[in-house]
Amino acid sequence: MRNLVFILFLLGFSLSLGGHEYRDLLQNAFDIHQVRSSLVPGRKWVPYPDYNNRQGWDDLTARYRDDIIRGGEEALDYEWRIVRATDYLEYDRSGSREVMQEPFFANYRALSSLVMAELAEGRGRFTDQIVNGIWLLCEMTTWSLSAHIAIAEKTDDTSLPSHKENIIDLDVGNLGSFLSWTYYFLKDELARVNPLVPERLLHNLQVRLLDPFMERDDFHWQAFNATPATTVNNWNPWCNFNVLSAFLLLEDDIDKLAGVVYRSMISVDKFTNFNHADGACEEGPSYWGHAAGKLYDYLQILYMATDGRISIFDEPMIRNMGEYIVNSYIGNGWVVNFADATARGGGNRGVILRYGQAVNSEKMQKFAAYLYHRDKDRGYSAGGTDFFRGIEDLRSYDALTRTLPSVATDPWSWYPQTGFCYMRNNTGFFFAAKGGYNAESHNHNDAGSFILYYDASPVFIDVGVGTYTRQTFSSERYTIWTMQSDYHNLPMINGAPQLPGRQYRAKNVDFDHRRSRFSLDISDAYGEDAAVDSWVRTYTLPDDGGLVIEDAFVLREARQANRLNFMTHAKPDISASGVVVLVVNGEKVELSYDPGVFDAMVETIAQTDRRLINVWGDAVYRLSLIARNKEIKGSYRFNISLQ
Repeated sequence: MRNLVFILFLLGFSLSLGGHEYRDLLQNAFDIHQVRSSLVPGRKWVPYPDYNNRQGWDDLTARYRDDIIRGGEEALDYEWRIVRATDYLEYDRSGSREVMQEPFFANYRALSSLVMAELAEGRGRFTDQIVNGIWLLCEMTTWSLSAHIAIAEKTDDTSLPSHKENIIDLDVGNLGSFLSWTYYFLKDELARVNPLVPERLLHNLQVRLLDPFMERDDFHWQAFNATPATTVNNWNPWCNFNVLSAFLLLEDDIDKLAGVVYRSMISVDKFTNFNHADGACEEGPSYWGHAAGKLYDYLQILYMATDGRISIFDEPMIRNMGEYIVNSYIGNGWVVNFADATARGGGNRGVILRYGQAVNSEKMQKFAAYLYHRDKDRGYSAGGTDFFRGIEDLRSYDALTRTLPSVATDPWSWYPQTGFCYMRNNTGFFFAAKGGYNAESHNHNDAGSFILYYDASPVFIDVGVGTYTRQTFSSERYTIWTMQSDYHNLPMINGAPQLPGRQYRAKNVDFDHRRSRFSLDISDAYGEDAAVDSWVRTYTLPDDGGLVIEDAFVLREARQANRLNFMTHAKPDISASGVVVLVVNGEKVELSYDPGVFDAMVETIAQTDRRLINVWGDAVYRLSLIARNKEIKGSYRFNISLQ
């Protein structure tokens, strides 16, 4: 039962707003015979220098060579850490993922630093320690995370890995891809230490990654049996990229390889079938790199391995998916963060640049250059967990530095299938709102919610999500306050919140860019307890003013007074009747309301979660406007402007 619950809540047992569109972009463009004839044999497609090509590595790492080698030197005395059985079991016992993940990722980062340092230096100084890391990993029962084991194993409903089967999750894939590159570059150097090392590494890659992909079709991310009620999220392109990378680097039989490539294409088509043509990422900008960004990585390595003959980069949807990350940037490090996304970020500059080059998007390339100049002093991080992106960053560095930086400031962006609306105006306000439904991937109950920034600083916010635990992706998900509509910028109707499920959704969603107006009916996002027939919310952001919010509602009965909640970063001042004042960067932003209709109340929500503290500090605030009277039918109006 826990396996089922985890899958449903991790992936969202949802029906997309328009249902799946069976585009099958890859399969409709290429058949298996074209794949077979397009593959470059013998790994001649790899664009990086061989290990013994010292001049090639000196040129490739020229900018960051000292940083890379220094990172490896710091790991020369690293004490490899054991992931204990009780570390896995802690996920069952307390819900903590970190107890298992912390030592696991520490080992991974150390090995990554050592491998990159050896490639950059080429003197064998790091090889023994690399062997230690590889040997340790080969001794592990699984490379899967404790939080993922229960969704893939068929043997036991537990976070303790079983020796009876090999599963592929995100981290089996990540590590498998990285170790495949390690084998490709360093197999001869490893054999000089002892031939058993590369032999055992190859065996582990075969049984942990290659064989399961071909022998099983029931991993949820493969989505081979996807229906219109199946959500296909970032796991799909992410895992397929990792598997494809490993096969391209390790498989010598060109016919078998063609079958593998085509099988992965069928799976990836399920992801583009599920996603909307408008290109928006339901999971938010901080998941873009794992979703659309990983789709790019998959398509790019497919492009490389076929000398550009297998490509769908000219599809408008693929470009839309890329440019979403640019449009979702507010400024000053803030992004639109619906669902489980964090409000701080911007994206991976290297991925954005290369994606932009592939789809010929000047907007993406200039935004990537902006991110580079914003974080110009940041050194190269060889200790990451994505070898392909790390080495591609080295290859694309010169292009990044030569590109003129800029940030898109389009007056509006509209994603009609997903229901996302962004608007900017001439007075410094940025507004974003969403329609959607309450079973999206990484869903929060937030249909109709909005955020508002002034001068690229948060005013009304989406808090986001705290540190992931077992509860985050379980039947207990909506007991977490950050997931509930009561802690989004939404009404409690008759004392009732929105409910989770694909049937709870916005309807009649409309955007009129000429009038800078976004409207929708959110009544269907609430259950029977709300007794609501209609609740139409309209947001208007004129060019020369602030935000106007209008609510018009019809209830079947008035059981409790309505309560309208607003989440804020700054503490609201409600001392003046009819006006709420928020100080943002020294400026006063005020929300005006009818004091004859509402009483105002403010709650301080202290933050104890590290992930939320890193974004918002020690507290966020909930402003509640509580109706003085219970009404069957009525309307409310709120004006938000500079004081």
